[in-house]
Order: sequence, then C-alpha cells, then structure tokens
Amino acid sequence: MKPDFLKQELIPVIVQDSNTHSVLMLGYMNEEAFEKTKKENRVTFFSRSKNRLWTKGESSGNFLNVKSILIDCDKDTILIKAIPEGPVCHTGSDTCFNEKNSTDFLSELQKIIADRKNHPIEKSYTSTLFKAGINKIAQKVGEEATELIIESKDNNTELFKNEAADLLFHFLVLLEAKNISLKEVIEVLEKRNK
Repeated sequence: MKPDFLKQELIPVIVQDSNTHSVLMLGYMNEEAFEKTKKENRVTFFSRSKNRLWTKGESSGNFLNVKSILIDCDKDTILIKAIPEGPVCHTGSDTCFNEKNSTDFLSELQKIIADRKNHPIEKSYTSTLFKAGINKIAQKVGEEATELIIESKDNNTELFKNEAADLLFHFLVLLEAKNISLKEVIEVLEKRNK
C-alpha cells in the first residue's frame, strides 16, 4: 500500500522506536522523501523550513534506521518503526517530546551475549561459556535452576532475585548457543495463550 500523495502533497509521518514503541518524532514526507526512505532504509523527510529533502541524522549522525513502514487506512498518514542511532531531537533529547526512550534491557543483553559469541573476548565469562560448548552451557542452566529452587524455599528475597537473574542470564546464553531468540520463545507462549 502506498500513501495517497494526490490527496495531499505532504503527509504526516509518525516515527516510533521499533523496540520500545516510544513515539520519537513527527515529520512530513512528500513522494520523493517516501521513495528515498524506502530505498535507503533511513528516514528522510521533506523539511518545510529548509524546503528540501532532509535525511534525519545527515548532520548529527543520529539516523533513524527503518524496520517497517505502515500506511493508515485513509492513506494519508505514515507510521515508521525505526531504530534510532542516538538522540532523536536536535536538543539532545531521546524524543522530540522530551521523553526518555527506555531501551529494552533484555534485548540489549541479548545483543551483548551474541557479540561475545561472535567476537570473543579473552577475559569475558560469556565468551568462556561459548568456548566451552553447549554441554557446559546447558550444565550451567541446570545448576542455576537448582540454586534458584533452593533459594525459593528460604525467605531471603535478595538471594532469590540474584539466583533468578543468574538463571535468566544463562538461559539467554543457551538460547544464543542454539541460535534461537527470546522473541521466538515468547511467540510460542503467545500462541499457547490463544
């Protein structure tokens, strides 16, 4: 589906963080900006103040990398889900609405774990696990699960939370070792919920 640029020359564009779902900014596109955005996978607007195409980040380096483009039912508004490469607003704020764009920590942790697998660091515990292989990783998941069970029988909340964190971390390492994302596991749970 394509926006109806015959209805109006400039169409409002809402940009949303594809991970956090925060609204980052509002801009406008003409047909040329829309086509450039699709081609380059970086958000390009038509700047009304500059009277020209303007790729967000062209001077700051804080690009908006396109993950998906959605058109509303009337074909007169665009929703772009993007990954920002830094603060979105020219003021230095995460969003043009002066809101904090909180990142999904588990997603960030998964990226770090994947990086330790693909680019091992000698003194990294995570890299050491990957080097040891799937049997060692699975063994660690089992150990951490057992430790969590033991702590659940006591009343020390802090120890329980620490063991839960250890289990979750090692579970994420195991998923990465099996080339499965947490999102895929969540999708299984979502299907079961229907």
